[in-house]
Amino acid sequence: MTGGSGASYAAAGVDIEAGERAVELMRASVDRTRRPELLTGLGGFAGLFQLDLARYPQPVLACSTDGVGTKLAIAQAVDRHDTIGIDLVAMIVDDLVVVGAEPLFLSDYIATGQVVPEKIATIVSGIAAGCVQAGCALVGGETAEHPGVMRADEYDVSGTGIGMVNADGVLSADRVKAGDVLIALGASGLHSNGYSLVRHVLAATGLALDATPALLGGRTLADELLEPTRIYARDCLALAAECGAHAFAHVTGGGLAANLRRVLPPTLDAIVDRSTWSPLPIFELIEHLGAVPQPEMEQTFNLGVGMLALVPPEHAADALSLAQTRGLDAWRVGHTEPGIGLVRMIGDYAPRR
Repeated sequence: MTGGSGASYAAAGVDIEAGERAVELMRASVDRTRRPELLTGLGGFAGLFQLDLARYPQPVLACSTDGVGTKLAIAQAVDRHDTIGIDLVAMIVDDLVVVGAEPLFLSDYIATGQVVPEKIATIVSGIAAGCVQAGCALVGGETAEHPGVMRADEYDVSGTGIGMVNADGVLSADRVKAGDVLIALGASGLHSNGYSLVRHVLAATGLALDATPALLGGRTLADELLEPTRIYARDCLALAAECGAHAFAHVTGGGLAANLRRVLPPTLDAIVDRSTWSPLPIFELIEHLGAVPQPEMEQTFNLGVGMLALVPPEHAADALSLAQTRGLDAWRVGHTEPGIGLVRMIGDYAPRR
């Protein structure tokens, strides 16, 4: 080897000092997510979490991995990164609670073309805020710099969450009974699904992200598209504990019918009455701009229902009251009946007021 000014990691585009500064900037946000079971702090090689076997004498671990999809392209286009982490947490923890598991901790992964410490810390602050909402700890993660592979301003995020449920508390299609009431829990917006179709429609129509369509009541399109995904984790756990919910369906990719079908036994059908709600204005806007057929809308978007709870009929009124007390928009949307595992959508959507 010879001396002189040869190649270096920094010259190749990887800034180790920037990564270390990003860790320091995110430390306060991550500390807000601590739980008593967490034994380590930020910066270790691995996170340690001590399981509470007094609460879970027959422990079953649940694991979920997800990302945010092309909603990231909207955030990057308008240079707003403070809530995308909430979306990430929502996609992970609300899959965990569908099986009855309490989200315990989460680890994130961020890949970027160039580490800008302030931007990475902003993304992680959103992840931490989502963890606080869900009641889980952020035990750590990884920020990877990929110069030459990703643009300097480009990034992707993903994460893995671990939850726990007692063996006798696992929720599944096996618990669902004929006559169970379907309770819809309102969505905050598009959540984190369908953005490839949204971007396709916007590209075809030329509508700018700073536009303020009348349907959105003065909000910009970017504001609406970046509305954080609602996190239902604690609400679902309360509905399971206090109202005996038999199952939940997290309405993500595939829409309401496809996700509800995943928690139906082969001997039951679910009847969903569209007339019980009006899709949110953002969906009406997308449908109108892109001339998107209703079946395509229904299999791509949540249309205003982010989670479904299947509860025994005798507990339906209590479940509605509990959800509404917790600040959720909740209503009866249908029921189950003997069948062959199908979801039948009936009626027309209620007109928007």
